[in-house]
Amino acid sequence: MTTLAPAARAGRLAVVLGEVRKLPAFVRRDFLVAWSYRLSFVTEWASLLLQAFMFYFIGLMVDPGKLPAFGGSQATYMEFVAVGIALSGFMHLALGRVASGIRNEQLAGTLESLMMTPTASATIQVGTVVYDLLYIPLRTGLFFLLVAVGFGLHFEPSGILPATVVLLAFIPFVWGIGIATAGGILTFRRGAGGAAFGVTVLTLFSGAYFPLELLPDWVSNLARFNPIAIVVDGMRQPLLGGTGWVDTGADVLVLLPLSAASLALGVTAFRLALRRERRRGSLSLY
Repeated sequence: MTTLAPAARAGRLAVVLGEVRKLPAFVRRDFLVAWSYRLSFVTEWASLLLQAFMFYFIGLMVDPGKLPAFGGSQATYMEFVAVGIALSGFMHLALGRVASGIRNEQLAGTLESLMMTPTASATIQVGTVVYDLLYIPLRTGLFFLLVAVGFGLHFEPSGILPATVVLLAFIPFVWGIGIATAGGILTFRRGAGGAAFGVTVLTLFSGAYFPLELLPDWVSNLARFNPIAIVVDGMRQPLLGGTGWVDTGADVLVLLPLSAASLALGVTAFRLALRRERRRGSLSLY
């Protein structure tokens, strides 16, 4: 038994490494698909920057005294809302890409053949989003750089790493919602709209676009349990107030269990949906 155990572990490790080696193929495929739709790429960025311009003019009408202070310094409305715009764009793009990955496979008629390959379902789930896990954080960082230069905003360089850690702790939460939505698409062929609506509501009452203090007390108190509100504040404090790592640990400790629960529920929902469709032989239907 002692000689079989190392062999079994080596076999499992070889299987895991074999699955990991498949991920670059997913990245290459999705990059080529994205590159083939250059107009979509341009309009995506144009929409994000136009949104920034819109909030810039809204900010001219906002009383600076209504804005909260970060690290003892008063932020402009454009600095305040830039974090919300970036996070909102991050969430909607990430959620849409995760859910649409499975839907696109359905519409292309490749989902059933992909599921029939000797590839673990977990590898397929990761593979459909690994390109976006690389691209979307990079896109978010570039957005901050562009608005900082274009609108003369000031972000604390020392807050970049703490804000990034908070964002990374939040990614599995979004991923879990996206995977659960993908499971719903496997079963109902539709369903991304419900998740997107829920995320929009959570974003609206997260303080992304206006201070929570402007809401009624019971609404603002309830909103503080909103994971998106935790992320928005956790990124604003170091980026706008230069607080560094002061509150980052507390925010991450709150976010990690929420992210773990969301990811676990999403993976479970997807596996149950996949098992059901395989049993019914309806994977190829769309």
